[in-house]
Amino acid sequence: METRVRFAPSPTGFLHVGGARTALFDWLFARKSKGKFILRIEDTDTERSSKESERSIIDDLKWCGLLWDEGPDIGGPYGPYRQTERIEKGIYDLYAKSLIDSKNAYYALYSDDSKEIVKKFYSHEEATGYKEQGKSVTVIFRFPEGKTVFHDIAKGEMEFDNSTFEDMVIMKSNGFPTYNFAVVVDDHLMKISHVVRGEDHLTNTPKQIMIYKALGWELPEFMHIPLILGADKTPLSKRHGATSVSYFRSYGILNVAFVNYLALLGWSAREEVFDPFEKIDEFDLYSLSNKPAIFDYKKIEWVNGQHMRKMDVEKLIEHFKRWASSEFPDALKWFNDPEYSKNVFDICRQKVNTLKVLGDFAKPFFEDVNTDAQKYPQERGALEVISTFEDKISSLKVWNVENIEKAVREISVNGLSTKEIFQILRITLLGQTVTPGLFESVYVLGRERVIERAKKAENILNEKSRS
Repeated sequence: METRVRFAPSPTGFLHVGGARTALFDWLFARKSKGKFILRIEDTDTERSSKESERSIIDDLKWCGLLWDEGPDIGGPYGPYRQTERIEKGIYDLYAKSLIDSKNAYYALYSDDSKEIVKKFYSHEEATGYKEQGKSVTVIFRFPEGKTVFHDIAKGEMEFDNSTFEDMVIMKSNGFPTYNFAVVVDDHLMKISHVVRGEDHLTNTPKQIMIYKALGWELPEFMHIPLILGADKTPLSKRHGATSVSYFRSYGILNVAFVNYLALLGWSAREEVFDPFEKIDEFDLYSLSNKPAIFDYKKIEWVNGQHMRKMDVEKLIEHFKRWASSEFPDALKWFNDPEYSKNVFDICRQKVNTLKVLGDFAKPFFEDVNTDAQKYPQERGALEVISTFEDKISSLKVWNVENIEKAVREISVNGLSTKEIFQILRITLLGQTVTPGLFESVYVLGRERVIERAKKAENILNEKSRS
């Protein structure tokens, strides 16, 4: 039997990191099994669903690298892949009528205020007549007596007493199916072999299984993975911080680092920093942890920083350009001199963990430093430090990091510590006290830029001393 898994988001908001993790595990399982990964859009909530949200979800999934084999944008043999389009084709009506014919469901006529059921019946013609009169008619599934038992890949044998469930609406009066009915019909018709989703859906599963059995359909395998939690051990939500994939994209997290971190939230990989797409053969759906995972905002930044430092700097620059095109377009003008920009990004990435901070670190290398706003820790000795530095840099015969470091460390001004001297030079050259390595920065800036910036700072300080 072919492995067929699906990711079925509702386009009512942004793609949540929990949804992205589920999609990742589905995708890895499909690829490991040489099966199919399907994207289905569950857009029956017409009041909250939007095309903008659908486009955002699709864009985020593509950014993650989780490309699908069948879906609303590319089609497939079991489409349509949007539920609203399936409604238009009458797919759900067909199976709702089948359940009514077998007495596993019934029509319910509501009072004029739609608050009470005034009649239950099985006639399709009668239902049509009431609808033509503007009456509110739904289809309600009748839960059988007994227990529903199934095996969950993550949790083992599960048992539910059917008496704990009340009969359930499966077709609303507007002709739209409810979630628990639509998902069964769609998963069956799309030949889904494994349903992998968050454990918040666990109580929906027995309801869906009863519908499967009432229709005489074979069950898929079910797996309910633990939710991602915040630091307070409650489900990850906005009160813990950002939760959308789009936020981490705009914040400057690399896509490979993002899916790497998501993989760690349940997959006991042999290392912390890796590319999940290169380890498909090592993925085992049946070995995923059944313990809740805590989302650690500092950890995802750390993982991202590791990837930024491991990859080729040219590849990092390509990632940065894609990020900057939407988040920092002014930075795209920095790359006229490929060798210079490569050297800048190579030293800047050593101390940062996101593309956003990388941009902040790199900016002074490409744009004029706002000398007027400089705040020297020891203004009294700053002029002497800069003047001495300029002399030493000007006289260097061989321009390399070792000689630059030696020259800078030879600078001595009474009353100033080495740290203060270094701060003065960082501010002079890059306009801030937190920068890439000072000696490496001087080397990459080059003698001409360094002397130009030193002279500019000297002029500012001289003018200030005379005023």
